[in-house]
Amino acid sequence: MARTARWALKKYKNGVAEYKLSSWKYFSDFVSQEMLNFTTYVYRGHGDSSWKLEPTLDRLIKDPTSYKRGAHLERFKFETRGRRGSSPIKLEDDNDWWALGQHHGLATPLLDWTESPFVALFFAASNASAMDSEFFSIHAISQGSIKSINEKINHDVSVPLVNGRKQTVKIVKPLSDENKRLVSQRGLFTRGPNNIDLETWVHTNTDASIRDMRVMKVVIPNKDTSECLRYLNRMNISHSTLFPDLPGASEFCNLHLSIEKY
Repeated sequence: MARTARWALKKYKNGVAEYKLSSWKYFSDFVSQEMLNFTTYVYRGHGDSSWKLEPTLDRLIKDPTSYKRGAHLERFKFETRGRRGSSPIKLEDDNDWWALGQHHGLATPLLDWTESPFVALFFAASNASAMDSEFFSIHAISQGSIKSINEKINHDVSVPLVNGRKQTVKIVKPLSDENKRLVSQRGLFTRGPNNIDLETWVHTNTDASIRDMRVMKVVIPNKDTSECLRYLNRMNISHSTLFPDLPGASEFCNLHLSIEKY
């Protein structure tokens, strides 16, 4: 009887590839054999593989030109008065404000990413373990491909403006010290065009003749996620290390109660 394949490429089109793993146990081998040389990729974990690469604000505001987007950020800026400590760093750029809000639960146009595929696996498995999803997923996107697509869009005079800007994707790397989690998670953000998920953006702006894997989606069965979290804890990837605060300490201790030999 033939053994079940550890992973397989299920589909590829216009720069978007989807792999399916038969178990999370093969993720490390997949990274070492398929992605080790992909140095510009960043990663994101989803507890349900059906979720799109879209930010929370897009799910709440369906109109890409809605005034509510700007009003939402201005309201957040106003409400933070006196809540950022005695000598807060001055934030000049709106994306830095969005990043601050993202850290504290604000609905924003940003997506969180990490430079570590195993940190992304942690977030995917953690969310999947609390859900009834059939599969979870890790997404990877090439920063180099984002730059290439941006250049193509910026040089194409026929591309229409939306909200006064070209439909490009910005990589956001805040320098503020107010988000310690971002450092621990080796994190960064992307901000794409309003109401266009990143997979669709890449697919739409990639010619069919291009064979680059600009976006990769790795789908994994939602089975034995407790074992996956135990494995990652042995790699020093846990709530304790990724969330250097009291909530992180609490979640870390809680998992010791719910997962045997965590």
